Amino acid sequence: MQIFGSIGWVLGYILWGAYYVFKNFGIAIVVFTIIVKAALFPFSLKQQKSMAGNARMQKKQQELREKYGNNREKLNEEMNKLYEKEGVKPMGGCLTTIIPMIILLGIFYAVAYPLTNTLHIDGSKVSEALAFANSIPGYTHSVGNATYQEVSLLRIFPQIQGYLGDVFNASEMASINDFAGGFTIFGNVDLLIVPSQQGFWSWYLLFPVFCFLSNVGSSFIMQKVNSQNQAMQQQGCMKVMIYVLPLFSAWIAYSVPAAMSFYWIMSALISLIQSVVTAKLFSPAHVTANNEARHVALLFEQEAKVPAIYAPRKSVQGDATNASKKKKKK
Repeated sequence: MQIFGSIGWVLGYILWGAYYVFKNFGIAIVVFTIIVKAALFPFSLKQQKSMAGNARMQKKQQELREKYGNNREKLNEEMNKLYEKEGVKPMGGCLTTIIPMIILLGIFYAVAYPLTNTLHIDGSKVSEALAFANSIPGYTHSVGNATYQEVSLLRIFPQIQGYLGDVFNASEMASINDFAGGFTIFGNVDLLIVPSQQGFWSWYLLFPVFCFLSNVGSSFIMQKVNSQNQAMQQQGCMKVMIYVLPLFSAWIAYSVPAAMSFYWIMSALISLIQSVVTAKLFSPAHVTANNEARHVALLFEQEAKVPAIYAPRKSVQGDATNASKKKKKK
């Protein structure tokens, strides 16, 4: 987990920069997510191209399996030739999936640990403040989830800051107070509130509900968008995961500060928009058309490089005259 914390510490500077400009954590989350997604866009493009390339070759791969199914060595050899001919790397999508996943986990750490990774306050000071907060009767129960203690600490910081004068210096106290005051969105919605503590009929219940709907909606829409790519079709137990993972996320969102579920909702929506754009621009049909166009252009280019050979021909009239002269000689 240390690597994700380190990435979150670096990305926290972007989040703090967005907050410094807009003075609102909700807007900062949206801007922060867009910036990071834009930085990861080249990886998304490569991943989509790889998926489209694999989808485009499925028919040819199936033909090779039917032809060389009993000869594993020959099948692998022909498969490699096919990959080389089509310009597709069979493992090309792995790296472009792993790197964004590591970055996305780093983003989570930037949001979940705002004191250490966004404000960049010394971790030992934050631990000392959390230890004091945990000694307050009833506080541990109000946190909901120990992973998000830093977010919960921001909520009660204005009430306990008088006891933390020996922990944080004046500059740090001012930064934390300023940061804690910027978690209100839509007028009076406090992102530091834990939905489970507000009762079942609270408006804060919308956060886990929207968290569930955004994830399920994204899964269905992406399945529709990538319908040409059989590798993306959800079958069997994968269909269950469309509901299980969002339900799990909704349950977590119900028991942690709303700031986290707001981040998950924004991230899901922005990821959906990005995925729809890349899927439309780099669908299997689009990639195939581009490859064919490049192939034709390459043939024209190679043809143009072939030197022209001048071979003068005699005119038809000249040929007839010469033939007549030969007859007379005979």
